[in-house]
Amino acid sequence: MRILAAGDHFVRPELIRTALSRELPGSGGDAPELVELTLPWPYEPFGPVGGVREASGTEEELIGALAGVSVCVTQMAPFTERVFAASSGLRLVAVSRGGPVNVDLAAATRHGVAVSFAPGRNAPAAAEFAIGLMLAAMRRISASDAALQRGVWRGDLYAYDEGGTELDGATVGLVGYGAIGRIVARVLLAFGARVLVADPYTDPAKAAADGVEPVELDILLRRSSVVSLHARLTEETRHLIDARRLALLPAGAVLVNSARGGLLDHGPLPDMLRTGRLGALALDVYDVEPVPDDWPLRDAPHVITTPHLAGATRQTAHRAATITAAEVGRFTRGEPLAHPANPEVFAADRP
Repeated sequence: MRILAAGDHFVRPELIRTALSRELPGSGGDAPELVELTLPWPYEPFGPVGGVREASGTEEELIGALAGVSVCVTQMAPFTERVFAASSGLRLVAVSRGGPVNVDLAAATRHGVAVSFAPGRNAPAAAEFAIGLMLAAMRRISASDAALQRGVWRGDLYAYDEGGTELDGATVGLVGYGAIGRIVARVLLAFGARVLVADPYTDPAKAAADGVEPVELDILLRRSSVVSLHARLTEETRHLIDARRLALLPAGAVLVNSARGGLLDHGPLPDMLRTGRLGALALDVYDVEPVPDDWPLRDAPHVITTPHLAGATRQTAHRAATITAAEVGRFTRGEPLAHPANPEVFAADRP
């Protein structure tokens, strides 16, 4: 069996190789042959390639690397209809990210290729980052740091009207209560916050047992002084927080989005910030990435921005490689995949 480790400069091929070595036989005639490809992300931004989203590299280089390959482990490679059509021996694509957005699942299924993914790979990192954004926004950490770097001592931030707010005693609303949202909630509760969650797929009894209060989204927005987004982006959730729902927020509320830029309608935000209707905005994800030079929020007040870094820890990269290598191990042993994206393709039947 020939395996392609199509890594990049985050989930690097050597991480994939090391993780695979723990799952697969290392010697003898049955030992797999491992070949490697390094894609340019993150030194070159990901984007749409051949009809798939958030991919890195080209279809041509991937097709060339897939010659004779039956299994590919990747984070960003563009698995399009064209790639599947040109790779007749391919049987499994193990994607080392929370969702296989770089894979045309319909094409994979038509060509009999199983696809798996790596849920939870970045949950601790993304949860920590969301908490960091909240604190930075609520306590003016970024603004005061930037001023001091310019030589300006912002003693005025101790004035009552400029003072920050605390998580202790605050009502924080989490839109989405999956792996990341649950960790965020646990940390917020430790800070002394009251936590509301809006997620139609969450069992209310389990949420209540966690110490959080499940509510409808509109109610959450009305009651929360801090709102953090943790939902997955689908056609159902695109612009989930639109102008109507933004207007439900209490005056001066803090809004954090470290999930997906498409969850939030960015149009109303500059005016809301300038009028004080929105107290602060912290973003790690955007409607267009990278943001353009004429981005409307660039000169709006009380905005904290980071370049899609919530999952950027070394531990995330190691977990991603480990989870996908385990899927390859299951595949080679004829076992069902733990995280199939197209379960109608039975990977266990394709050793």
